[in-house]
Amino acid sequence: MNSPSVQDLGQVALTVRDVAAAKRFYVEVLGLRPLFDAGSKLSFLGVGAVRLMLTEPNGAGEAGRNSVLYYRVTGLAEYYRRAVASGAVPEREPQLAARLPDHELWLAFVRDPEGNLVGLMEERR
Repeated sequence: MNSPSVQDLGQVALTVRDVAAAKRFYVEVLGLRPLFDAGSKLSFLGVGAVRLMLTEPNGAGEAGRNSVLYYRVTGLAEYYRRAVASGAVPEREPQLAARLPDHELWLAFVRDPEGNLVGLMEERR
């Protein structure tokens, strides 16, 4: 019998002031997949196998002061350019972050309409 263990990341909650505006950003600018809404103050988006839950503070958390979410992307330079052209606030252009034994890690950063830092990463083999 296997011991209980963490299998995968299932959902990340991101606290925002305006769920509708945040949803537009993550769907239209970053290209996440809308899954469902639970009223006007809760929206769920798909990021691969993980759900991103956009929620108003409701007594927990503060909009714009969240942990950084890193999205794995392909074609980082072009993705970054398109995100900024679509309304993302540029924070740091793509650059090499680390040379690892089997790949290079490239990172870029933008900010969403709430001021949350959004990490964009590409692992180049």
